[in-house]
Amino acid sequence: MLDSTLADTTQVFLDEFGKALEDGDIARARDMFADDCYWRDLVIFTWNLKTVEGKDQVEDMLTHQLATTKPQNWALADGEVVTEDGGITTAWITFETELARGFGLMRLRDGRIWTLLTTMVELKGFEEPKGFDRPLGARHGAGKNRETWAEEREREAAELGYATQPYTLIIGGGQGGIALGARLRQLGVPTIIVERNDRPGDSWRKRYKSLCLHDPVWYDHLPYIKFPENWPVFAPKDKIGDWLEMYTKVMELNYWTRTTAKSATYDEAKKEWTVVLDRDGTEVTLRPKQLVMATGMSGKARMPDFPGMETFKGEMHHSSQHPGPDKYKGKKCVVVGSNNSAHDICAALWEHDADVTMVQRSSTHIVRSDTLMEIGLGDLYSERAVNAGVTTEKADLIFASLPYAILHEFQIPAYAAMKEQDREFYDGLEKAGFWLDWGDDESGLFMKYLRRGSGYYIDVGASQLIIDGEVKLKRGQVTEIVEDGLILDSGEKLEADLIVFATGYNSMNGWVADLMGQDMADKVGKVWGLGSDTTKDPGPWEGEQRNMWKPTQQENLWFHGGNLHQSRHYSQFLALQLKARMEGLPTPVYALQEVHHLS
Repeated sequence: MLDSTLADTTQVFLDEFGKALEDGDIARARDMFADDCYWRDLVIFTWNLKTVEGKDQVEDMLTHQLATTKPQNWALADGEVVTEDGGITTAWITFETELARGFGLMRLRDGRIWTLLTTMVELKGFEEPKGFDRPLGARHGAGKNRETWAEEREREAAELGYATQPYTLIIGGGQGGIALGARLRQLGVPTIIVERNDRPGDSWRKRYKSLCLHDPVWYDHLPYIKFPENWPVFAPKDKIGDWLEMYTKVMELNYWTRTTAKSATYDEAKKEWTVVLDRDGTEVTLRPKQLVMATGMSGKARMPDFPGMETFKGEMHHSSQHPGPDKYKGKKCVVVGSNNSAHDICAALWEHDADVTMVQRSSTHIVRSDTLMEIGLGDLYSERAVNAGVTTEKADLIFASLPYAILHEFQIPAYAAMKEQDREFYDGLEKAGFWLDWGDDESGLFMKYLRRGSGYYIDVGASQLIIDGEVKLKRGQVTEIVEDGLILDSGEKLEADLIVFATGYNSMNGWVADLMGQDMADKVGKVWGLGSDTTKDPGPWEGEQRNMWKPTQQENLWFHGGNLHQSRHYSQFLALQLKARMEGLPTPVYALQEVHHLS
């Protein structure tokens, strides 16, 4: 009875909210929000990824968007229970706009909206062919000279990009490009994905041999096809590579391997791109309407330029080019850096009997994988969560419903609990001289990832090697490279046969500069970060990831990527934005992001 009463009361609230919006009574709708409210919209109201904070911003957004959005039919989602905990009522909701169907999550506090997530699920009249609407596949009956499925695919592959043009071109064929390509395929958007490697999945296969996912399987599914129930929790890189290759085939993606983009220019009059490609030695020119950079959220490898690098007689490379540990047995190896790649490479070199030293230049956040799984992810992405009815899709929306402005407040106690649980582990690291941090505000790994995309390691064993002294640790800055090693700012010399620079990556718009020129890179500005005014994430506050999955200052240029979770989740919203534009639907963008930083 309590649930029914709570549900009835919440539905009455939704009815009143919907009526205010239908009447165009923005003042009444505004008053249904708490003073410290947050409305995060993924496309359906704003044609943007936008969080409005506070009543004034809610009012401004509705003033600009309500007349064209025309929302209606607000209701509690079928099969979902309204809950109340600590004075917060939480409800899954459905609604429609003139063009789309929506789904969301609403939290009420003291009878007013505290947080509201609204997302676009599908465009009316352009739904994905699934369920009862799935394609028949077989063509029953007889017909002369009709094509088989294989012949249709062969013809499409031969014609698209030559006889016909793709509507969308995706540059980059890793998980981001593949996930988006799959979404666009289901929406009927002609798309080509170009990848410089020989095979789908090579971006994983070509990394150092010990690389594996540090995120658990429940966090990493791709759209439409989930990993099998017996898939390992942490998949090795080559297994992921094979999965991505399989996925491109069964999802029927138009995927061009051994293809490199050479230049791209935009014709403002024609509203189309001219992109010159080298496809396996042959120049091909494409003219897509939409161009998506899916080259990885990390951007271009950041290779330092230290004095004396040209004099080094050993081997020296960035971590992204590290071949693995096999040929370094008995060698003196120095890894400059102390984040995920640095730890993984150090551990693998130690396992192959190399003499390994890590150079830590700045503080690093470390969390043990088991503890992160238990405390940080267990309620959303785990077998326990699945058994409790929290599917990956539902977990994505729960996580998305927490506005970035207050997300750190939820993270701080979780990481405090991790610190307490693993106190002996952290004491051991500090005793070994490791320079630890927990983020600028003690909010841990996720906020570091969202703000700067670096500065952390999920421990899967390397930390114990540091604690035990098996991997030597030096703190300081590199001042010079000499013919047989490197010099630290302390004056200490580290002899080396191999130097690996695990020194991170620059902004994704570096790829834009290479392809379209520095002016275009500056026009769109820095990619990634929230504007939190924390280390490596300069303000002002932006409230969403800079330039990711949403319109940029350059018309018809988009950025897509991130980890497997983000590639899966946000590909839905980017695909819908592209489909709407292909179909000529009105897409009035609210609050197009300004450029505050160039790189």
